[in-house]
Amino acid sequence: MTQSKNIRVLVVGCGNMGASHAKAYHNIIGFEICGLVSTGASKEKLNQELGGGLALYSDYYAALQETKPDAVCISTYPDTHEAYSVAALESGCHVFLEKPIADSLAGAENVAKAVLKSGKKLVVGYILRHHPSWIKFIEITKNLGKPLVMRMNLNQQSHGYMWDVHRNLMKSLSPIVDCGVHYIDVMCQMTRSKPVRVSAIGARMTEDIPAGNYNYGQLQIYFEDGSVGWYEAGWGPMISQTAYFVKDVFGPKGSVSIVAKEAGGEGKSSSIEAHTKTESLRVHWADLDANNEFSREDEWVNLTDEPNHQELCDREQLYFLQAIQENIDLKEHLDDAVNSLRIAFACDESIKKGVMVQLD
Repeated sequence: MTQSKNIRVLVVGCGNMGASHAKAYHNIIGFEICGLVSTGASKEKLNQELGGGLALYSDYYAALQETKPDAVCISTYPDTHEAYSVAALESGCHVFLEKPIADSLAGAENVAKAVLKSGKKLVVGYILRHHPSWIKFIEITKNLGKPLVMRMNLNQQSHGYMWDVHRNLMKSLSPIVDCGVHYIDVMCQMTRSKPVRVSAIGARMTEDIPAGNYNYGQLQIYFEDGSVGWYEAGWGPMISQTAYFVKDVFGPKGSVSIVAKEAGGEGKSSSIEAHTKTESLRVHWADLDANNEFSREDEWVNLTDEPNHQELCDREQLYFLQAIQENIDLKEHLDDAVNSLRIAFACDESIKKGVMVQLD
């Protein structure tokens, strides 16, 4: 059953992602922003961009009590995700929660329990699940046979404002956890096989982050069906821009690669807009003729529906709206989000202990 009245949303966190989600709520019929929350001046700036007149808060819990929203959008740092989302769910609100669900596996499981208890909807901000080119990318991999070899990275030569953001993130999470959950989720969609063990390496290349943390990491995942995947992520002013953007999968029957000539170019590693661009997919088939020469030419898939970052956020929020209005069952969505975080934290454990980690 659909509902006719607007869903009143409290937007918590008004930085890059929070601002994009707020703009989506502002423009989508069916949503209404009832307040903006941030500890700094970002809420004032966003309020002006949205035309002004919105209620502004510095304290989340006070805003939650005063505005009594139907839904809460949480785009704050990960160390607040568990407490903020549980409080919203216990207040009877639906939740849109930026990834990762929490800054610990126990926290993620606690959020999942709160969702089940509340009966409300929780959508996790896995933005690539709403990107038509990534959907096509995953679809093509299912025709490549098994096992799959999945190679992915997203290194960011961050500076200025983004280096401030990354340093704050690394107070609680490493790059391979915070960003890695996206690509672990993609690998799990590609294989739909159980991950059995992980290994990872990491390096601390700056004194600007807490001791024991690292700003570069590479993880490896071994799946039950024989598939393997690696993901690499580094943040900071020292990160190389060479081969920072790799999205490549091959199986017995061939391969498919994202070829982002523009998004993968000079100076683009710190661009949020560039991180979701695909531009084209190159599909290669392993078929050979009698002379062991390729019998099929490579195919180029150029999708015309290439949304920019704001349009992707709009699609996420349209899905959130649909989930609420049509009572979509989000159990698998939530299970996948917890599972990808479980794998990411196992990789983090592998780096800190220097061992391969077996998964249950």
